[in-house]
Amino acid sequence: MLRRFLMALQSEDRGQDLAEYCLLTALVALVAVGILIHVSGGMQAVWDSATTSLTAGHAAISATAAAADTPASTPSQ
Repeated sequence: MLRRFLMALQSEDRGQDLAEYCLLTALVALVAVGILIHVSGGMQAVWDSATTSLTAGHAAISATAAAADTPASTPSQ
């Protein structure tokens, strides 16, 4: 009985397609992770540049607004 079961397992190939699709999906996922890691350095540089620009712009606007809120000195009469 055990021998018949083992022979049936050896000749059975119903799940072979599913296993191949799983291996192919794992390969695609690994390639995608590799590409993401490779590209992440460039993306970090763009993010840092945008952060620097936004910070500088905010500082300039804050300085302009602070200067506009300060009352102008007028000569005493």
